[in-house]
Amino acid sequence: MSSARTPVPAGEPDHTPTVLDAALREAGSVLARVSSAAENVWDRLWEGHLADTTRRPRTALTGGRGWTLHRYTAIPDTPVVGNPVLLIPPLGAPDLAFDLRRGNSLVEFLLEHGRTVYIVTYDAAFWRGRRRGLETWVDDVLPAAIEAAHDDAGDAGDLHLAGWSLGGLFVLLTLAAHDLPVASGTAFAAPVDVDKVPIVAPFRSIAEYTGGAIFTTAYRVLGGFPAPAVRAAFQLVSADRYITKPITVLTHLDDRDLLEQMEAVDVLMHNMVAYPGRAFGQVFHHVIRGNEIARDTVHVGGRRVRLADVEDPILLIAGADDGIAPVDSVRKGVELLTKAADLRFEVEPGGHLGVLTGRRAKTHTWPLFLDFITDHDA
Repeated sequence: MSSARTPVPAGEPDHTPTVLDAALREAGSVLARVSSAAENVWDRLWEGHLADTTRRPRTALTGGRGWTLHRYTAIPDTPVVGNPVLLIPPLGAPDLAFDLRRGNSLVEFLLEHGRTVYIVTYDAAFWRGRRRGLETWVDDVLPAAIEAAHDDAGDAGDLHLAGWSLGGLFVLLTLAAHDLPVASGTAFAAPVDVDKVPIVAPFRSIAEYTGGAIFTTAYRVLGGFPAPAVRAAFQLVSADRYITKPITVLTHLDDRDLLEQMEAVDVLMHNMVAYPGRAFGQVFHHVIRGNEIARDTVHVGGRRVRLADVEDPILLIAGADDGIAPVDSVRKGVELLTKAADLRFEVEPGGHLGVLTGRRAKTHTWPLFLDFITDHDA
């Protein structure tokens, strides 16, 4: 086949791409990347950070022993739309997971779409919380927070609950145990079936060999599950990312958004808090060792609480690359939530944190969540 160039009519300039044109474009691209990298390095050295992790302003409304209900300040000139949303963090991880950084925040996303947003925060005090168990959240904290937020919202309607990780399980168990003014419940990365979580297997084997005594003694002596151990557990399932992190940073110095995200995640990891002793003991024996939620035999406050009793609309979202709550672990909820008025199960990009607030969440997880709650507004 001939590769001869098409003749250019007399009097017209030749705009046919040449090797030199391609080389110049590539050189321009390289220079742009180098310039961006230099700017990012300078900002990091001069400012001390790249990510803007300033929290959205909020007001403390009420609370109790170990918890506080907050309402986020609305964005000026943004009309209020739909029912309010109440966010439920898990134990261990700070509530800033829902408001990670400016430009990548679920709280900010909801406020921009006119939602009234509430959040429950937990007291990080280590020893004061050692006697709190799961019933503290299922029978005390969440019902009280839901009623208080509902009263504060006035005519805005019932609440959309949304919990992440163990917070998602709190949402499901609370809806199973109580009749509350709730429009829907969403569980992000909630590990319903712990048998499907590979990281749990070694700990379960040790527990079976020792009759659970080694872990029981440890958390009773320590008063809970220490914050460094919580952080280590999160990092363990993403060990490859932490090992290759320096290489990732060096090869992406020009990618401002990636560097900001990594920096914000580091801030979150350094703000992990301890699990209260009794709550950790219950999570270990009933959720991890006994897998009682998956068997629908979990007992809270002395009575059985069954996911089969949940009648509210429910959305379960799993992270495609989640090592803490793998897809099959989350999918188990579909088998149990048989009475849910509208039951949806979705798999979205990201790991355990990424599916909630990764860089792709704003175009995948969050619009999906917003569509779901919009479908169930009053």
